[in-house]
Amino acid sequence: MTEAAANAIGAFAAPDHDHHACARSTLARAEALCAARGARLTDIRRRVLGALAESHSPAGAYDVIERLAEAGGRPPAPITVYRALDFLLAHGLAHRIESRNAYVACSRDHDEDTAAPVVFLICEHCGAVGEAETSDLGAALSALASASGFKPRAPVIEVTGECAHCRGASARAEAAAETRPS
Repeated sequence: MTEAAANAIGAFAAPDHDHHACARSTLARAEALCAARGARLTDIRRRVLGALAESHSPAGAYDVIERLAEAGGRPPAPITVYRALDFLLAHGLAHRIESRNAYVACSRDHDEDTAAPVVFLICEHCGAVGEAETSDLGAALSALASASGFKPRAPVIEVTGECAHCRGASARAEAAAETRPS
């Protein structure tokens, strides 16, 4: 199995995935990273990250505000959420999905010493976002950029398509349709 295939296997959450356990794990990882870096994970930053981590679908800032309001209490001001998102992005705890103008909680520890780009696999049907990386792609991207005299700052690649769960559901629906009497 190639490195790329190994990294992509866990890119999407399984259908029976425990989002609560995943969110707790994401928050615990964030707390440990912030403590190690001397950064402060304030209550609002923790709540914003928790709102992102509760789903593997990208959320805009106003979606985050809605999620926080549904959890109870007074919804935070948009500028407060944007500041929290800026902190989470700067510390690698969240990613911005440019094509959706939305954010997702980071599900992986990225090696800061490598130039492996983050690859987002975005399902057009369910909206789930899988996150993968591979040094093979990083090496190819570095060679391409170098040949062009370009120095990448933040290599991120977004690929849209259909996740395995949606493809499986489509295949089951097609199979069921074929077996129905006309």
